[in-house]
Amino acid sequence: MKSIAISGSPRENVGKRDAKELRYQGLVPAVLYGGATQTHFSVSAADLRAVIYTPVVHFIDITVAGVTSQAIIKDTQFHPLTEQLIHIDFLLLDENKPVTIEIPVQLTGTSPGVKVGGKLVQKLRKLRVKALPKDHLDNIEVSIAALEVGKSVKVSEISLPNLTITNAQEDTIVSVTTSRALRQAEQEAASGKK
Repeated sequence: MKSIAISGSPRENVGKRDAKELRYQGLVPAVLYGGATQTHFSVSAADLRAVIYTPVVHFIDITVAGVTSQAIIKDTQFHPLTEQLIHIDFLLLDENKPVTIEIPVQLTGTSPGVKVGGKLVQKLRKLRVKALPKDHLDNIEVSIAALEVGKSVKVSEISLPNLTITNAQEDTIVSVTTSRALRQAEQEAASGKK
């Protein structure tokens, strides 16, 4: 999985007034937890755009006061009206501890059901995956090459080495349904036979 490097500045004060002042300067209050102690720091809002406004999941190499830690985004808080990022939590990664991350689904192949007029419906765009940091993938490929009309791919059909998908096994990832045009064509063909 790809890593993005960002650097932050340690925060001396962690009160609301201090946080407001940081935001005014274009910085976002942040916390890194999961280690022996929590690290409170601030990071440029511009530096965070590449990791927040993307469907791609990244490991983040955070450098604060000369110390670099690998982490993932655990939580983000946005202002309800301006939608400005107001706080971000990072979880420290431990190479020996599994971590759960939502990983994007990438559909591959061409569905024969879509070719004959069926409608492709993707219900899950991401899957929750638990694995050691070194085993995580950038995306999970799901083949639709065998999907006929009325068929689907469920979570239980996806198996990946060293990864555990934590979504419900019976959840549908993608399916091909009968489109209105296909239903109409079938009805017309059926009525023409009489």
